[in-house]
Formats: sequence, structure tokens, C-alpha cells
Amino acid sequence: MEARQEKNENAVGEAIAVLTQRFGDRVSTAQAMREQHGHTTTYHKNLPPDAVVFAHSTEEVAEIVRVCATRDVPIIPFGAGSSLEGQLNAPFGGISIDLSQMDKILSVNAEDLDCTVQAGVTRVELNEYLRDTGLFFPIDPGANASIGGMASTRASGTNAVRYGTMREVVMGVTVVMADGRIVRTARRAKKSSAGYDLTRLMVGSEGTLGIMTEITLKLFGIPEVIAAAVCSFDTLEGACDATIMTIQTGIPVARIELLDEVMVRGSNAYSHLDLAEKPTLFLEFHGSEASVKEQSERFAEIASEFGGSDFDWATRAEDRTKLWTARHDAFWAAKQMAPGKEGVASDVCVPISRLAECVMETKADIDASGLIGPIVGHVGDGNFHASLMVDPGDKEETAKAQGILDRMVERALAMDGTCTGEHGIGQGKIKFLDAEHGPGVDVMKAIKVALDPQNIFNPGKIFPV
Repeated sequence: MEARQEKNENAVGEAIAVLTQRFGDRVSTAQAMREQHGHTTTYHKNLPPDAVVFAHSTEEVAEIVRVCATRDVPIIPFGAGSSLEGQLNAPFGGISIDLSQMDKILSVNAEDLDCTVQAGVTRVELNEYLRDTGLFFPIDPGANASIGGMASTRASGTNAVRYGTMREVVMGVTVVMADGRIVRTARRAKKSSAGYDLTRLMVGSEGTLGIMTEITLKLFGIPEVIAAAVCSFDTLEGACDATIMTIQTGIPVARIELLDEVMVRGSNAYSHLDLAEKPTLFLEFHGSEASVKEQSERFAEIASEFGGSDFDWATRAEDRTKLWTARHDAFWAAKQMAPGKEGVASDVCVPISRLAECVMETKADIDASGLIGPIVGHVGDGNFHASLMVDPGDKEETAKAQGILDRMVERALAMDGTCTGEHGIGQGKIKFLDAEHGPGVDVMKAIKVALDPQNIFNPGKIFPV
């Protein structure tokens, strides 16, 4: 093992030397830069790469991959650094390829409602660019994530209930394979029956099968009217049941987000809101003036049936922005509630009919623990999150938190749900993949071995190979 480690270190050093000669000051071995690229927002230990290389094009990514592949050096793709399950860590060292400077919008085909961007473009940058076209990109995971990173983790977020996830909006990708080949997975046609669906294989693969460098996306028309609303409920169960009924009756809400009373209290303090400290739904309706009016009236009727009150509208753009910024800042609001502690975050997703049951059992588990653990969720599609605030140095507290999150996952799987609706597997949820997919994991491993036989792409993520 020591000889192998020495060999690996020699190979890494050689790769860094070759890359430095080729890319100059776009290669960094500085400790702070390396730690930034092993950064993870939540509790996972920082495991930095040996070096960081900033790429500017698909061809440069392919060149970097070839340098590493000939030396068996691991490669970890990096976008904006907002992933939550340790996807960016380098447990075996290696080279982090930073794609953030690949930030060009390559084409916008307004007539076809699509665009192609480099992987480092962020969702906010894309929407600012699109503003004058009358189109927008709807996937909104909260963080200003890169499009490449969002495709890699199959991100979704607040708009998924109406517009879908990255699985639905990615039309095709350009990807660099483990041997340096450049592959385009699809053309711009809206549908195709030509061969295997390589696009869907890459979307959600968390950088373990290839490095996506260009992504073609579906776009949508900016709605004529956008109206946001806030509605508080006497009970958490009432908020969940109102969500279930809203979805089951076919009201086409664009967003329907849940905050439990703990999260509302934290958001009031952090984002300077004055909401009633009750379980609360944040909603948004898109459409014509008539359709938005109809949607909101139908929802108000449902909400009142399940104990909803304090129904408040926000139709001005600045008011909607304040509302959704508060929702996106929920993680930081939770951290402010427990100074000095770190968030142990997890998400699950269940069939919508089991939402209330799963949320209520999880809430009871958290309340019994005595930990601060707000619940938030993209509940329109059965997805919710818990962020438990713990002292990383307190083994009893961290073990208690991990037990709660493990039971949350087990509960979701027992309800025919999934161990992660949008965070991905990364390092944090490897142990749950077998329980969810059974023999399917062997199929995934076979695909990994076939496409990346040296296991250089993001090793130690999703499953051990």
C-alpha cells in the first residue's frame, strides 16, 4: 500500500508539472485554493485535491483528462461549489477541474425555445441574459449554481412542481469521456428514438461518468402574470394536506414551498420578515391574469379547509424577490439560530399521497431529540429537507442527528420514495443506494466500469468501485 501511495504521489506530481507547463498560472496548488475546491456547504470533512486547473473550453478539458488518464490521476469537476453531499471532495487526491471560467452562452434559439451554454454559466447569469428575449430558465435550486453542476446532480428546486427538474429540461450535453474523447449526446430536436439515451445517463451522474462541458436546455416563456402568496396554517399536517389536495386537484402552481414554524422563526430573524410563527406555505402562480386569479381562488378554498389563514399576496416584483430570497436563505437562517454549530442537512422525496405522513413522523423525531432542526420542502413534488444544527465536536449530538436523518431516509424508502430528491448521493448517502436500487446498483457499477475503467472520474462518490 505504501509503494502504491508513493507511485500515486509521483504520478500526481508529474501530472501537475505537465499541466503547469501547459496552462501556467491557471494551475494552483495553493492550500487555500485547494481547500476551497474541496469545500462542502454542510458537515462533510473537507478533502482537498492536490491541484486546481481552470479550464476555458471543451478541448482544454479533454486535454487535462488525457494528461490525468495516462497517469491514473483522479479528476473532480467543480462548478460553483454549492453541492451538499461531498460531491466536490477528493478522498483520493487528484486534480480539480474548475469549469467556472467556461461561462459563455453559446447560442439562444428563441424560436425553438432552447439555448446552449458552457457548463460554468450560472442560472442567474443565464436568466439575466435571457430577460430581453421574453424567455426564462425555470430550474431554481436556491443557490446560484452552475448549469453544469445542476445537470450533474439532476437538480430541481422551487419551480420543479410545474417545470420539472434538470432531467426534463436538459436536451443534450457535450461531455468529455474518461479517455479524452468528446461526445455530443443529442441534437436539438424535441424528441428522438435514435439509440440509447446518453443525455439521461450523464444527467445526475455527479461527475463519475464524464465531464459535461456544454449543455443544451429547454426554455420557457416568461408568464404574463406572476403572483406570489404566503399562507400560514394552524398545524404542519394541515399545510401538508393542503399541498396534497392542491396537487391532486390539478391546480398548476409554479411553486409551493413548506416552512415549519421553526424555520419561519429563523427566517423572520434572518430575512427581516414578520410572518406568523406557524407552519407556512410560500406559493407562486404563473399564467394569464384570469388563470392566476382562478388558481389563487381555488387554492384559498383548499387552504381554508385545512386551517389556512393570513393569506397574503405579493404581486410586485420586489416583494416576490424578498419572499423567495428568504426561502433560499433558509439554510443560513437556520445556522443563525444556532451560532457556532454546523448544519447536517438531508432530503428525501415521497409520493405526494404520503407527504403528510412522512413529514409528521420526521417532525416528531426531531422534536423528541431536542435539536434545532427546521423542515423546509419543495412539497409540491413530495420533496422535503431537514437541517439539524449540531456541534461537530460533540459526538453524541452528531450521532443523534445522523440517527434522525437515517430514519428519515428509511421512512421515505418504506413509502416507496427515494433517499434523495435533489441533493444527490455524493459521499453522504452511499449506504442508502443498495436499499433503494438493490441489484440495480450492480448495473450502475457495470456502466461506471465500462465508461471509466480506471475509475479516475470523481472516485469515492455514489458507490465504491
